[in-house]
Order: sequence, then C-alpha cells, then structure tokens
Amino acid sequence: MNTIYRTVITSVGDLAEGFLEHDMFITFKDNAPQELVDYCFMHQENNLLDYIQVNDILQIDRQQYLITGVGSLVNDNLRNLGHITYKFSGETDASIAGTLYLEKKEIIPLNEGTIIEVIRN
Repeated sequence: MNTIYRTVITSVGDLAEGFLEHDMFITFKDNAPQELVDYCFMHQENNLLDYIQVNDILQIDRQQYLITGVGSLVNDNLRNLGHITYKFSGETDASIAGTLYLEKKEIIPLNEGTIIEVIRN
C-alpha cells in the first residue's frame, strides 16, 4: 500500500462535530480564516504525495472508507489549503468541486490526534 496523503487532527472547532450528523466533516490547515475555524477539524501537516483517485481508501485511524468520487478541486484545495469536505454518502457523481465522496458508512469519532490518511493498494 502507498500513502497518498497523511495528516493529524490538531484541534476541533466548536461546531465541527455538528456536520457528522449529516455524514460529513470539513478539514482545514491551521492557517484557516478565523470565521471558518469553528466549523473545521484543524491540522498542520499537508502531505499530498499524489492525486487522490476513485477507489483509493480513506483511513481514519484504522477505519477504512472507499473513495467513490473526487471533486474537481479536491487535490488542489488539499495541497494548497489543507481544506476539503469529506462526504460519506456513497455518491459517485462528484458534483461539488471541493468534496471527497466516500462510501456510506458510519464515521468514527474524530479528535485531536486522529490520523487521516489516503492509501492506494
């Protein structure tokens, strides 16, 4: 397996967990505009080594999720801003440019120290 992307959650915005009820969450590198910090899971590392593709695997700690769609801005936004939305809906039509679509599956809790990776077999 090759690691395509890896980061670690360093802080959780006050309202970030509210999006989990809607099967999604948002990440942003620690340089996020102040008005967005409350809504995001923040991180410092931003190691995108290759383009994320459909059928890659998102791994949150040790839980794996199949990537079903990649919005047209996901790779650029992740590389430049560390900012994307992760949507666990199973959709294959990646209609929202900054969204990474994943299989419909319960999202495990995210906390400070949670490791987020994208891996390719």
